[in-house]
Amino acid sequence: MRREIGGHSRSEPASTPPETRIYAVGDIHGRSDLLAETIARIDDDLRRRPIRHSVEVYLGDYIDRGPDSKGVIDQLAVRLVRRHAICLRGNHEQLLEIFLHDPEAIRQWAHVGAMQTLASYGVSINPNHTPLTTVSLQHALREVFPRTHELFLQCLRNSFSCGDFLFVHAGIRPGVPMEQQDTEDLLWIRDEFLDSTYNHGKIVIHGHTPVEHTDFRDNRINIDTGAWRSGVLTTIAIENADIMVL
Repeated sequence: MRREIGGHSRSEPASTPPETRIYAVGDIHGRSDLLAETIARIDDDLRRRPIRHSVEVYLGDYIDRGPDSKGVIDQLAVRLVRRHAICLRGNHEQLLEIFLHDPEAIRQWAHVGAMQTLASYGVSINPNHTPLTTVSLQHALREVFPRTHELFLQCLRNSFSCGDFLFVHAGIRPGVPMEQQDTEDLLWIRDEFLDSTYNHGKIVIHGHTPVEHTDFRDNRINIDTGAWRSGVLTTIAIENADIMVL
């Protein structure tokens, strides 16, 4: 099937650069156990099928909801240094970053799993978020938040492109050039992106909106399978034009 890519017609399918394999991992949400299993599978796959260039891309939402957000970031910080992994920013990481500078942000963050993340760092929870307790919570987290985790947050990207594939957390706004995309859309967009059949120029690999199984569309692939509650952390391996669930 012919596709219009960047205004030019092409008959070949989307592909990685030569001798390159990309491993993309969906939303983890505090499931450090599933992440450890996923990393082991990636390492095993590379041992069995060596390749010149391998790239690991984690699509964001490492924290909240699941029981061990701290453990997830511990593992990813190591992966980022040792394997030069690409770690994208999810909307949940954005909320954490805002809270570290503005304690009032807990009011929004608390609705999407902040309490589980704070608990994973050993921060005790007061359910009555008065102005005093929001500041206390922020100070308590900042006191125990590892320097390596601060550096990890500083290394997060909002997007990553490789070959004919674009990796973002939530999606992109259809019809808007990548350099003009709003960061809020990259981290938060849903229906305008999910319902669109627009050819984005690249196949968009994303998470953010949980699905029961990996959702393959002509213009995007959703690999968020709700790991924190389903127990399924999806990873896909992309090599040339082949895409497989690892």
